[in-house]
Amino acid sequence: MANDLTIHLVDDEEALRRSLTFLLASAGFAVRAHSCANAFLDLLPLSGRNCLVTDLRMPDVNGIELLQRLRLSSVNVPAIVITGQGDVAAAVQAMKAGASDFLEKPLREEALIAAINLAMGQRRPGRSIADSESVAARLRQLTDREHQVLTGVLDGLQNKMIAYQLGISSRTVEVHRANVMAKMGARNLAELMRMAVTVDMVVQSSAERISPVDPWPACAR
Repeated sequence: MANDLTIHLVDDEEALRRSLTFLLASAGFAVRAHSCANAFLDLLPLSGRNCLVTDLRMPDVNGIELLQRLRLSSVNVPAIVITGQGDVAAAVQAMKAGASDFLEKPLREEALIAAINLAMGQRRPGRSIADSESVAARLRQLTDREHQVLTGVLDGLQNKMIAYQLGISSRTVEVHRANVMAKMGARNLAELMRMAVTVDMVVQSSAERISPVDPWPACAR
């Protein structure tokens, strides 16, 4: 998948940019690292095959805003969002904004490369009606309690917080969560999020919501 593919890495943390650039270059990818979203936006329009790997939380323009601006500019570039722990609700919003996948830090080399290859292999604009109907059918298999647990998961809540809200034990939440994954046919949280986005089952938590920023300030290059 490398060959003529260019990976655009956007992250305001210099140490991470250096380490990921080395990792991806060692895997045979051409890499262009950017210290902020605007440094990447300045390159538009892009030519050739490109893939975006962007941090979620950055000053000035965050990862969600970056994806939204790409969509507004009709720029179709596969994007992978990297996040810190506890950013589940925001990651759902990133996927709704067009991200192909999200990965939690610390990143594993094989997981990142697999996500890039998958993103480049599924460059399909939009979602099919068949996909939506299939996910909706699986959702109908869930019990009321499983729906409640799923909502908590998509809201970025940990099992103990879901348990507290529902008045059940953390162990019971774990069982319901496992049942949700099995019934939905999701191998991991990212797949579950993609399914939720397919049917617009997205719950925004005010604590996780990222405020938009109107101006496009320049950043240190």
